[in-house]
Amino acid sequence: MNASLIDTLRALVGAAQVLQGEGLDAYEIDWRKRYRGRALAVVRPADAAEVAAVVRACVAAGVAIVPQGGNTGLVGGGVPDGSGQQVLLSLARLNRIREIDTDNLTLTAEAGCVLQAVQQAADEGGLLFPLSLAAEGSCTIGGNLASNAGGTQVLRYGNARELCLGLEVVTPKGELWAGLSGLRKNNTGYDLRDLFIGSEGTLGIITAATLKLFPKPAATVTALAACDSVEAAVGLLNLARARLGPGLTGFELMQAFAMSLVERHFPQLPKPLPGAAWTVLLELAGTETEEVERERLSALLELAVEREMVSDAVIAASISQSRALWHLRESIPLAQSEEGLNIKHDIALPVSAIPGFVTRMAAQLQQAAPGARVVCFGHLGDGNLHYNLQAPEGIVADEFLAAHEGHVNELVYDEVLRLGGSFSAEHGIGALKREELAQRSSPVALGMMRAIKAALDPAGLLNPGRVV
Repeated sequence: MNASLIDTLRALVGAAQVLQGEGLDAYEIDWRKRYRGRALAVVRPADAAEVAAVVRACVAAGVAIVPQGGNTGLVGGGVPDGSGQQVLLSLARLNRIREIDTDNLTLTAEAGCVLQAVQQAADEGGLLFPLSLAAEGSCTIGGNLASNAGGTQVLRYGNARELCLGLEVVTPKGELWAGLSGLRKNNTGYDLRDLFIGSEGTLGIITAATLKLFPKPAATVTALAACDSVEAAVGLLNLARARLGPGLTGFELMQAFAMSLVERHFPQLPKPLPGAAWTVLLELAGTETEEVERERLSALLELAVEREMVSDAVIAASISQSRALWHLRESIPLAQSEEGLNIKHDIALPVSAIPGFVTRMAAQLQQAAPGARVVCFGHLGDGNLHYNLQAPEGIVADEFLAAHEGHVNELVYDEVLRLGGSFSAEHGIGALKREELAQRSSPVALGMMRAIKAALDPAGLLNPGRVV
């Protein structure tokens, strides 16, 4: 049966695009190197029609399909299991920008387009696509939408869901839904677009999307500020909202130990505010000249110093300096990876609850896992923290995870839910958090999710073992 399917797939997409055997680590191992699978084959279709044909062939053979974009996910949602019986469907060849409509402020891109390529295409059209995250040089727009990615500008522009107007999707039956609408108003029945965004490839395979574009800001100014506490950082956030309004496009929080990991593993990077207990990265994107916007940001920081919210600050003097400041923030996950496997938490909380959470949780975790090192950073402006735990110095990371991950997750997630938060802010559920979702979501919500899955994918062949 499998040999017959392989022959069919080769006929559909070309023999060179059906990969088997050794040397497939780029597809079969996740970014964190935590999940390692083995595919029956890696299939690389060239367009949506070929994706649909591959799905039909797999369904006819009763073979499960795992869609994959850039394989940059953090919850084990895009690699096959270890059975060697699943087809991994790579969307990497669907990488064309189909259209830019400058009057309608939209761009239509195929799912395999790297996020950075979408940003560049918008830029070349004199416009802005604002979705931005550390993996933008390798993650793909289809994966961004399948996981409803967040990133650093959610404060101003929203998650990937808010940046998408229409989708093209291959269903679990191998049908092609052509929903690439560029309309901002379209109330014709259920919103099928939102059904697929955030579904992590379990309800359909996104093959293209129509995305919102925005006018470029006239000037963008970036700064770092040193705060003595999370309470002070929240005070600065409130002040920035009041003084900068919608021009505030980024507000990132970084704990001292997170910054020390960057210094340890990337010593060549700048150290603008050494010794800060908490570092805030702010970005202002405004309609005035760069000089005027810099003056606005400078005035804000001076006021914050007067009010003892900020002890020190630095404003980037050029685009290259601004990129260097962002590079510090974006290097934290890479530094953690260099330090070793860690217990990751991608949580969302009301901003008002974050200071208390950070204080209480640090104390609880030192009791539960003495010597463990908290790595706290994230998007304070929208309430999303990456609250991670690194093994104590000298302890093997694998052994630390095996001994402590279950109990640590329970402590963190219990407190997050008690405060009205979420244990999955922007990374998704995948395989890593599937059991947490089953245990912690309401029976009504789980029942609806399972009913939707059963209705669209009754055979359970599309990305099985993920989400529900």
